[in-house]
Amino acid sequence: MARKSETDAQKKTSSLTGQNKKDRPSVGRRTVLSSAVALGSLSVIPSAHAAEGASSTMGAGMQSQADPVGHYPKPPFPKQPQQWPGLQSKMDPRPDCGETSYKGSGRLAGRKALITGGDSGIGRAVAIAYAREGADVAISYLPQEESDAREVIELIQKEGRKAVALPGDLRKEEVCQNVVKTAVEKLGGLDILVNNAGRQQYCEDILELTTEAFDWTLKTNIYALFWLVKAAVPHLPKGSAIINTTSSNAYSPSPILVDYSLTKAAIANMTHTLGQQLLKRGIRVNAVAPGPFWSALQVCGGQPQSAVEKFGSETAYQRPGQPVEIAPVYVTLASHESSYVTAQVWGITGGNGMPG
Repeated sequence: MARKSETDAQKKTSSLTGQNKKDRPSVGRRTVLSSAVALGSLSVIPSAHAAEGASSTMGAGMQSQADPVGHYPKPPFPKQPQQWPGLQSKMDPRPDCGETSYKGSGRLAGRKALITGGDSGIGRAVAIAYAREGADVAISYLPQEESDAREVIELIQKEGRKAVALPGDLRKEEVCQNVVKTAVEKLGGLDILVNNAGRQQYCEDILELTTEAFDWTLKTNIYALFWLVKAAVPHLPKGSAIINTTSSNAYSPSPILVDYSLTKAAIANMTHTLGQQLLKRGIRVNAVAPGPFWSALQVCGGQPQSAVEKFGSETAYQRPGQPVEIAPVYVTLASHESSYVTAQVWGITGGNGMPG
């Protein structure tokens, strides 16, 4: 569970990828919408190879005829250890973030979004979806994730949208402040903030969980969210949206994810409180609680390699979710179609249920 320390050169402005581990189904008290919730006209999302040449548009996300159970890779997966923070480009199979399959229809036209952990996994899929829905997008990420981030920047630009790259380490308040400041300056404003960056490292024994590692997780997952929201709120006009990535571990915590799980529970709580507090400013705050989604977070210490091999097999789908399958939820929560939705957590767990 030991992590390598960040160097001074890694200070600019950043985040980590925002997936959530072997996130489990849950039984808890929070108000959470199940993965079966109707998302307007959104539909089942096919993979890249199935959607090439498809004529569908993204009021309907992607094609609607694909079998959702058998359409994406199932375990067993090969062991594939990587050093933190991991690169999506080195994964086998590589996660599907909608690079070729997501179709937009202008649902976020003219919007300006900042997404932390936007280089890979869920954050990457959200960045791609937002750009194809007409938004300009800034992404923050760790300097070690530059190669993945460059791909995202190019995909955003390909849609004719502004793309802003913000490398750095969000464990520092001044970095979070600078991320927001730079995003506002380069995008010409801000009206969507997606707090998606996260750190997850498994540890099977509390006696081996160091204070340094514990602090690292809390600074990345909780303090950064707090600092980013504080920096962003003065810039957010009425009608803006803040979307946080929590986890099913907030409700059914894994025994090997003590620090990670507590931060995700805290994010769910912050979503409820901030959603009510910021409504008077005309700002909605919601969260998404993913179950097991295939991302670099899993293979770089998020869980044992033995768990990577069977990752997602415990879901009703018997496979992990692909990031492209959750991106439409972030689109819906950011759009004005969700004007009556705030202080909610939406659970997307592959049929395993969420607390209600």
